[in-house]
Amino acid sequence: MPQKIDRKRFLQVSAGTIAAIAAGKVRAAQQANPVSIENAIQGTQDWIPNNQAWNGEIEGYAHKTSYARGETVSLFVNTASASYSVRVYRLGWYDGNGGRLHRSANNIAGVRQVIPALNSTTGLAECRWTKPHRFTIPTTWVSGVYLAKLITKEGKESHIPFIVRDDARYADHLVQASENTWQAYNGWGGKSLYDYNSTNGKHAFKVSFNRPYHNYGSADLYSDQAGWELNTVRFLEREGYDVKYCSNIDIHAIPTLLNTCKSFISMGHDEYWSVNQRNNVQNARNRGVHMAFLSANTAYWQVRFEPGFNGAANRTMVCYKSAAADPIYQDPKNRHLTTVQWRDPIVNRPEVDLLGVQYFYYPVNADMVVKNTNHWVFAGTGLTDGMTLPGLVGYEADSVTSRTPANAVILAESPVDTGSEVGLSHMTIYEHTSGALVFATGSQQWAWGLDDYFTNEWGHAYVSNWRAQQLMRNVLDRFAQ
Repeated sequence: MPQKIDRKRFLQVSAGTIAAIAAGKVRAAQQANPVSIENAIQGTQDWIPNNQAWNGEIEGYAHKTSYARGETVSLFVNTASASYSVRVYRLGWYDGNGGRLHRSANNIAGVRQVIPALNSTTGLAECRWTKPHRFTIPTTWVSGVYLAKLITKEGKESHIPFIVRDDARYADHLVQASENTWQAYNGWGGKSLYDYNSTNGKHAFKVSFNRPYHNYGSADLYSDQAGWELNTVRFLEREGYDVKYCSNIDIHAIPTLLNTCKSFISMGHDEYWSVNQRNNVQNARNRGVHMAFLSANTAYWQVRFEPGFNGAANRTMVCYKSAAADPIYQDPKNRHLTTVQWRDPIVNRPEVDLLGVQYFYYPVNADMVVKNTNHWVFAGTGLTDGMTLPGLVGYEADSVTSRTPANAVILAESPVDTGSEVGLSHMTIYEHTSGALVFATGSQQWAWGLDDYFTNEWGHAYVSNWRAQQLMRNVLDRFAQ
């Protein structure tokens, strides 16, 4: 069980981060945009959970993973409490507070909802809850990662995460939250796409977005894996970058989003991709849209989407992880959609073809060793070949392969002990024939170098690093030119 967030640790920052904060304020003053203007408003720490509903005292889900401004949100909530409140926050920097309150609603009548039975064939747990709390997103809200904090009359709390989009505005950077992966690891109702947290030790073949996140709502945003996402969001907004946000499903379903940015940024643990998502991102690269993959194990599993029980699109994610188990494998015309690894011969689209690197080992916690430091990405970092960025490789690691683009530059080559041998993890950048630059860190822990906020309490020392932050600025600034 994750430990309670320590507010003092929340506010701790390194000397490097203090310098970065100053640099970010200068950038924001020089380049006013909706995100920098939003972050100049007073924030709050009240979004942080204090009395989490570990035993399901209150829980809920949104009827979509993301919403355009002006759309109506439906929050389906299950609680035995007579009433509850909802506080909606936007996550960002906000002078270190991490969030800002955007909306409050009180004394909402509690509803005991029906907990679904598992589908005996697929393991699907899909809620069909009723009487949602609804509100319309004002068109003035800035695109971002939002949390609806649910609070029972007795004070128990949980979160519902969702993304607010700004589809029409052209921005320098389009940042994607990895909600497919959040759902893949979500064991609510008894099944995830993993054996370790599924009943009878057997994973589901299908998981639903129509269900809460297990125990602590939006843990994938600020605990466990999502420390990586929140660290990235905080860095981007602290620095004043012109960003807007979307989810995996948006890239799957709304390819035109990739026409409204100079660069696409994948953050967190972006492991599960549909064929539409892969095609849309690859086509954007081929048109000249820059790419930054701030993670490892990206685009590892192919998934499909199916409608939910009520016909709503893309509410069920399908991933059998086995050709023999997946019925579509028997259809020669659609066999390429079999839900196996992208590098599997059935699909034959290794992730390295897009990223320049691909997953090779877990678990990892190692130092990043830089090389080719005469490259422009290292400008102003003071790094020379062989120097290290401590603790920035892990918890999974990517590596170059024989299919890595020939013009790729290896920016870091870090030894990784796999138990039987020492492998190498790589950070790379290459230029596509379209002119698009593709940067890949090969590590989720890169985000910990960008920002100090560790809520996952894995026992790591703070590894925020001003040199890594400067390298990241160099990449993003080049993308925005």
